[in-house]
Formats: sequence, C-alpha cells, structure tokens
Amino acid sequence: MKILIIGSVAAGTSVAAKARRNSEENEIVIYDKDTDISYAVCGIPYAIGGEIPDFEELTPRDAKWFKKRYNVDIFTSHEVIAINHEKKEISGKHLITGDLFTDNYDLLVFATGSTPKAPDAFEESNFSNVFQVKNINSGKKVKSFIENKKPTTAVVVGAGYIGLEVAEQLKERGIKVIILQRGKHPMSHLDWDMSIRIEDEMVKQGIDFRPEETIQSLVGDTQLDEVITNKGTKLSADMYILATGVQPNVSLAQSIGVKLGETGAIATDSTLQTNIPGVYAVGDVAESFHVITGKPTYRPLASTANKMGRIAGDAMTGGPLRFQGVLGTGILRFFDLTIAQTGLTEKEALAEGYEVAVLFNIKADKPDYMHGKEMVIKAVADKLTHRILGVQIIGPQGVDKRIDVFASTITLGVTAEDLFHMDLAYAPPFSTTKDPVAYTGMALTNALTTAPLITPHDLMELQKNNENITIIDTRDPKSYEKNHVLNAINIPLAELREKASTLDKSKKTIVYCNKGVTGNASQNVLRSKGFKEVYNLSGGNKNYQEIFKHSK
Repeated sequence: MKILIIGSVAAGTSVAAKARRNSEENEIVIYDKDTDISYAVCGIPYAIGGEIPDFEELTPRDAKWFKKRYNVDIFTSHEVIAINHEKKEISGKHLITGDLFTDNYDLLVFATGSTPKAPDAFEESNFSNVFQVKNINSGKKVKSFIENKKPTTAVVVGAGYIGLEVAEQLKERGIKVIILQRGKHPMSHLDWDMSIRIEDEMVKQGIDFRPEETIQSLVGDTQLDEVITNKGTKLSADMYILATGVQPNVSLAQSIGVKLGETGAIATDSTLQTNIPGVYAVGDVAESFHVITGKPTYRPLASTANKMGRIAGDAMTGGPLRFQGVLGTGILRFFDLTIAQTGLTEKEALAEGYEVAVLFNIKADKPDYMHGKEMVIKAVADKLTHRILGVQIIGPQGVDKRIDVFASTITLGVTAEDLFHMDLAYAPPFSTTKDPVAYTGMALTNALTTAPLITPHDLMELQKNNENITIIDTRDPKSYEKNHVLNAINIPLAELREKASTLDKSKKTIVYCNKGVTGNASQNVLRSKGFKEVYNLSGGNKNYQEIFKHSK
C-alpha cells in the first residue's frame, strides 16, 4: 500500500520511520510546503540567541538522507492544496517552480502541525520588524535582523514557553526586553502561586514585565514604529516578537470531512486514526487526552508529536502500539531558573471536582556542602485516593530529574505513600539522603492522614474573613522579628510544650516555621496535647512571604 504523509517535522517523519521499520513493502511519500524537514523546533530560540552557533545544527537530516536511510520520498516546498478522498488523490503546487502536481494514496496522514496565533491588532499587518517563531526560516529571519539592524530594544508579546525562551536569548544579546502578557502572571498554565517566582526572576534579570497589558493599535507603515496598549501606554521598540500561542492547521483535513474534537484539533482514536478509516492525524494538528481525567486536551509539544508519529506508523502497519494520553509534561529554562510541570495543577484539579491536598515542599537538590540549591515543589494529591495528581517545580538546578520521576509515577497512578518507598539513587553530588521526591511523599502522606496542611492563600482567606484562629510562629525570635505572618505569636518549638497550656485547644490553630519541617514537629506536639484542629502552613514563612508579596 501507499502511505502519504502531509508534513515532515517531528510527527510526520516519525510516522514514516516507524512504518518503514515495520515493512519494506509499502511505498511512503511525504509532502511539506516548508524547506526543512525533521528539524528541532524547540532549539530555535537558542539558535536566535547564538547559544547554538548555527541553524544547521537543528536540521541534521534532509530528503536525500531520509531516502537513503528509510527509502522514503520527501518533497519539500510542495504545498498540498486539495484532496479528493473519493479518488484518494491529492493535488498541490511546487512553491519554487510553480508547477502543479498530483499524487495518490491508500493511507493518508495529516501531520500539518500548527500556526502561530497573532493578536487581533496584527491581523492583515506585515511589518519588517515584527516576527513569529515557528520554523527554521522564521528563526533565521529574527537572527538576521538582530545581526544586521543591531536592535537595542524589543517587545515580546506573550509569556509562555516561546515568549520566555526568546526573551532570555534577546536579553543575553544585550537587548532591553519588555514582556506583555494578557493574564496577570507568566506561564498561565501554572498555578499563580508558582508563576510569581518567574516574575521575581524577571526583576532580577532586568526584564520589564507588564501583566494584563495587550496591544490595541499599531503605528507604522512597512516598519512598526509604535504600539498603543489597552492601558493607554505607548511603546516603541526596534523589534517585536509575537508569542501568543498556536492553533492547529485543520482546514485541509476538514475539507474531506475529518472531525475536530472539543479542543478544535483533530479527534482521533488510540491508533491516531480519525473518523475516516485510513486517515490519520498526528502532532500539533491532533487532539490528545489527559492521562488522569481521560478528557480531551491540546498540548502541542515536540515530545508528544514524536510519540504520536511512532504510534500511528506502527498501528497502520499492523503493530500493537496505541496512544495512552499525556500529562502535558513540560520544562523550560529561564535564566537561572528551571520551570517544570506535569499532571494537573491545583486549579485544574479543583475544576475537575477533586478534593485536594496541596504541599509546597522547599528543598535543596543536594546537600549544602555540595552546593545544593533550593527548589520549590508544589504537589497536588487527591484526598480520597491519595493519588498524586500533579506537580510543579521551580528552581536553579535538579528540577529536570525530579519532574521526570514525578511524571513517571503519576502515569502509573502512584499514591503519596508510594513516593516515600521508591528506591531512588543517592550520593551527595546528586541528591540528599531523603530525596525531595521522597520527602514530598512523606509530607503529603502526613497531610492526607494525620497532619493537614494549609496553603498561604487559604490562610490569607481566613484572615480576610476575620476567622477566630491562633497562628504560631515556631522559629527563633530573631527570625520572627525580621518578618512573620500577620497576627502570629512567637513560640519557638523548644518552648511550645510548656506554653501549650496557655492556648485555647478548641480554636483552629496554624503553626509554621521557615519552610515546613519544624512546623510539622510543632503540629505533632499540639495534637498530642489535645488540640482539636492544627494545620501546618505549607512551605512555611518563606513561601507565605513570597505569595503575600504578590497578592497585594
């Protein structure tokens, strides 16, 4: 049979490679309107900044290599314009010569990817100093502009993955950067009490972050000279980067009756086949489903695209692989921070109807004597089943290792108790004796059973409502004097047993230390003394002060 694939980046070439490994008999053809194939999309910001010296490093394979390696014919600069599915025939145009072409197929694969969205104000506009980052050619244009025009200022619109990565690289090249974000915080798919830490890094790095500010109108002819925002601010920069997300390229598939899912991407079954037999969809054009909820989701990531391609190529040639969903695991470097997330956030878990326990675990990736640095781990667990639902981690180092452990365990449906029992590797250069993953399991188990936690924002809500509560700071007096939770009294742990009798055991009591460990010990003391309802402040005073600062 003949397998025809439209799109030759991660997903499309993965289909071809796996289908060929399974069978030498099938004819496999790929068409793509772009000039490059199988390139590393996620490396483009780093090539713009010069961290990757040459874009050629992102395009190690060409059509000739693919033909020799896999006996797959790839036609670049060939745009498929129309499909006649009754005849199983495509027609299109060679974008360099202008020649028209036709071809036929037995199986058809849409790997048409996605297109960057643009803010409404930029529709129908074409400025020489406004860019979107999607493919190799777009990245080359940005780098060429920087090298030839020597810009000193840039406005980046959007604070997601691409926006932050490009902002970092522009800043490293000495360009002053302003970031505009529609929402209140960067990386809007994270919980706000984690993404605020990215804002701190922006301040540290001298980036001007402007939340809840969007571009409403443009001033300029061939070059964008000035923008006016919803706040009435006039901004002028040498260059502008639009990084406001992507949308799946579904129009070609829709033209033959392929159905879209709830997210607006193409709906498929576990083999990545669409509603039309023999027609498949993979990568950024296709809808995923969430491992935990089973519901449709759209998280266009290169890792998912590769996985989808391999599964489709296997399934269509008789193999057993089936798509098992995603957790939406992602990771990002932003200057001195690594930012990672997997599974459900707290806001997503609550929206799904879960009753959750939330832990802020502030732990170093390795011992102080091996130059360990603190990570903030936010873990969310289901109170009913104790299953880990999701984890977010932000820190300078050690984040990548931990997020992958969490992603693996969440995929397997582990509980908080299971995390503690995992036999993780330990040596001082790599970890602490109680790895932050294991400690997360220990603390969450306590929270789910005998020692409940309270988050800083939940405590602030109690204070806002003037709840009759006791708040105890169990640190030393000097730490208390430096800063403390509003209305907290200072009783160090060493004095708590003696002074517990002076407190009202019937009142809701919140204890805290600097990061949470001593707070838990204090909680146990009060519980043993007969206090009815005692909570440990998750992440301690350090976490509270960070969240309080950004909640004003």
